[in-house]
Amino acid sequence: MAITVVIPVYNYGYALARAVRSVLPQLAADDELLIVDDGSTDTTAAVIEALQGEFRNQFRAVRKENGGAASARNLGIEMARCDWFIFLDADDEMTPNALSLIRHHLLENTDTKVVIGGHWTVDETGHKRMHLPASLPDSAFDRVRGYLLDKSLSISNGASLLHREVFAAGLYPEHFRNAEDIPVFAQAMALGSVSTLREALAIVHKHGDSLRHDFHSSLAGGVGLVDEVFGRLPSEFQSLRASFHKQRCLSLFRSAYIARDVSAAKQFYRQAVASDWRVLLKLSYLRKAIRLWMGRLDG
Repeated sequence: MAITVVIPVYNYGYALARAVRSVLPQLAADDELLIVDDGSTDTTAAVIEALQGEFRNQFRAVRKENGGAASARNLGIEMARCDWFIFLDADDEMTPNALSLIRHHLLENTDTKVVIGGHWTVDETGHKRMHLPASLPDSAFDRVRGYLLDKSLSISNGASLLHREVFAAGLYPEHFRNAEDIPVFAQAMALGSVSTLREALAIVHKHGDSLRHDFHSSLAGGVGLVDEVFGRLPSEFQSLRASFHKQRCLSLFRSAYIARDVSAAKQFYRQAVASDWRVLLKLSYLRKAIRLWMGRLDG
């Protein structure tokens, strides 16, 4: 049950110590904390050096050229001594009893290869909200559909535990700078042994500069995310591909619309309609499309 906690960090020197201090007191003798500095240009290197002086030999740290969160996580997988992984973002933190709860859960769920836990979110005003995992469908097909299409299932970094076997279908795709965790979480949901832990395992801090809100990073991946996801999934899941493609096009359309990228917004709306004409019946999208083609991009 030994666990490697991987903290990939890029220019979050101001928050890294908080994340590290949330993990170290919880580590058992066989656990480890591994920090992967993805070529930070801020104070991250100095913060790591100071933490190494304060917590001698209690964690490992490595620095690499900047390649994105996916490449940092993949290096963590390569360097890890353990077979269980938690990927904690450098601006987030673990709840105080997270690893204890996980170890107890693994003792009671010996077949599981994926543990989906809950988390707190904290916005920039300090408002906190609890998110607990939904009940899992019995079949892997329904889990993948619930995650990719229905959005009835969610899984978050820092609040999930993945066994090394999850990555047999593929590591994090390094050519994506946004949504790189979706293919991995999809292949995790496709496994036969998935369990939920209805306790908060992480505190996720929301802020405006997160790549989750960076349209240009999403645009770079585009609909290629569809190929990435379904290239990893067995044949029994391929019937979900067309619906996910449509949903991806609409998501990119909405993001492009908000970013006022008219050309990209029109492109993705056309692709969505071409994949399924019933997109025209989705009034919230249709209204945006009408404004777009009328040159009235006002909200």
